[in-house]
Formats: sequence, structure tokens, C-alpha cells
Amino acid sequence: MNRKKIFVPLLLLVVVMASCMNVKEKRTSLEITDNYRHYYPVLQGQMLDIVFPVKNIGENPFILEDIITSCGCLTVQKSSIKSIPAGAKGHLILKYNSNKNVGAVRHYVTLYGNFETTDKMEIVFDINVVPNSLWTKDYEELYQEEKDKGGRVKNAVDGNENNKGYYMPGDFD
Repeated sequence: MNRKKIFVPLLLLVVVMASCMNVKEKRTSLEITDNYRHYYPVLQGQMLDIVFPVKNIGENPFILEDIITSCGCLTVQKSSIKSIPAGAKGHLILKYNSNKNVGAVRHYVTLYGNFETTDKMEIVFDINVVPNSLWTKDYEELYQEEKDKGGRVKNAVDGNENNKGYYMPGDFD
């Protein structure tokens, strides 16, 4: 009787551990909503919050291994896509700092994980950063302005005027 009390939980533990070991090896597919976005122009120095809804359309859980952005101006704020169960949705949330770009720019966010047909997926968007018409500031001036701003109470209450959205290819056809 004593052996059964020890054997049954031990067997259960071995089965659970064996089923968890190969989750990363199982492949799946993701669907990224509105990839290849074209954002409306922003003034240099404005911040833009970007959210990409991601859905796991495969039969296995998605496990995110790494995220690489094409520019230091993009930071991953929050992510609910570290793992997404089959059939569930997550959101990749990025923050874009336009201080480091001028003109038309295209950015890439590369996701690495257990994809079915490839080892990575790319999220792409472009934006036009409009500089100040009087002069283009250098990094020291931009840094000092950010430092002088301190808190952003006005933006928290009123919102940023640059969060106007985006459009997709074919929207104006």
C-alpha cells in the first residue's frame, strides 16, 4: 500500500514532465493583424505607441524566443506574446521615438520562435518624420529638451496628437 502511494504520484510527475519537455519543438503559425502599416507623418521628437495584435492560428502553443528591432528608436514596452496558446490572441506593444529619424523611414521588428515554415517573422511599418523647419537639432539639444520636459502630465491628460492611426496598402483604391 505504501509503495502505491509513492508510485502513483511519481508516475504522474514523470508523465507531466515528459509532456512539457517538447513544447518548444512543436511548430505553429501566427497571424499578424495589419502588418506592413503606413503611419501618418509625425513631428520630429514625438512618441508613437504601436500595437500589433497577434493570433496563434496553429494547433500548438507559440513560444517567443527573441525580438529584434531594426532601430534603437523602437522599444518593446509590454508583450503578451511570450507564449500564446493555440487559438488565442496576444499584443506586441512598441514605443517609437521619432527623435532619431528624419524623413521617410521603414522599420522592422523580427520575431523568433517556433514557427511552422520559417525560423522568424517580420513586422514592418513605415512613417514620415517631419523635422523642424528652422533647423535640425543635434542629439545634445534633443537630449536636453527631453531632460527639461521631466513629467508629461499634459500628454497623459490630453493625449498625443500623433496617435492618429495608420493606413494599409489598398485603403485608398
